[in-house]
Amino acid sequence: MDQVELTEQQKKARRSRSVALAVVLALLVIIFYAVTIVKIGPSILDRPL
Repeated sequence: MDQVELTEQQKKARRSRSVALAVVLALLVIIFYAVTIVKIGPSILDRPL
């Protein structure tokens, strides 16, 4: 099976897309966390474990 060799420019573009996707996913996690805290209230952090 032949493997395709990527050029340096293609590798750089792939890495940029990967970093952008990671940033977007991290922002979504932060947004969902913040919305959950706002909806439930900060008292959720004071519950006994």
